[in-house]
Amino acid sequence: MHPDSSDAVCIENCYISTGDDLISIKSGWDEYGVSFGRPSRNITIHKLTGHNINGSGIAIGSEMSGGVSEVHAENLYFFNSSTAIIIKTASGRGGYVRNIYISNVTLSNVETALRFYSNFSEHPDDYYDRKALPVIERITVKDVTGDNIKVAGFLEGIEGASFRNVCLLNVTLKVTSESPWTCSYVQGYSDSVSPEPCKALKKIPEDVSDCYSLSNYLWCLRTQKRNSWLHSW
Repeated sequence: MHPDSSDAVCIENCYISTGDDLISIKSGWDEYGVSFGRPSRNITIHKLTGHNINGSGIAIGSEMSGGVSEVHAENLYFFNSSTAIIIKTASGRGGYVRNIYISNVTLSNVETALRFYSNFSEHPDDYYDRKALPVIERITVKDVTGDNIKVAGFLEGIEGASFRNVCLLNVTLKVTSESPWTCSYVQGYSDSVSPEPCKALKKIPEDVSDCYSLSNYLWCLRTQKRNSWLHSW
């Protein structure tokens, strides 16, 4: 399933088996996504089970130049898979990915639980802005358990870009690799995460407001439903 430049999408009660991403959220490619300017937002994924050979359970990007925001995914089960959650982007994309909330995730026999892949260097042509850097911010991943996980997280940002306010809460993974976390050019917070994450994800303070929370998202949903009701009325 590939929601692209889409608003108010609900995907639920699905079992998907494929050789690529199970769900991939996009919003346009490089300068074309920027000029079209239609983001993907208000996307709910609920009760998703599946496995992939070479892709991921949920992917955002790498064509995300029009922006992606307000994505809420919960009750996910991925097994015998390459990657569980991935945000894909690259220099020249521009755009943003923000206000993402993923919770209640169970993993079994997954190579990489969480990944930021920032080197998708394929471009549609040579007219893209090489200085257009993506903004990745307010990404919350909460209540995750996993068995037989090779790598907990590979979080690769871009020098000079904004990859910030990545929040990991209550994450317990049984990891087989001696290097469970790799981080570069990212900033964020963590609490109750095992194995212990990289230093870039420092201990979350009690009064932090940088982490995107479910209450923010429910407000968006209430506004969306109200506007939909008013339109139909």
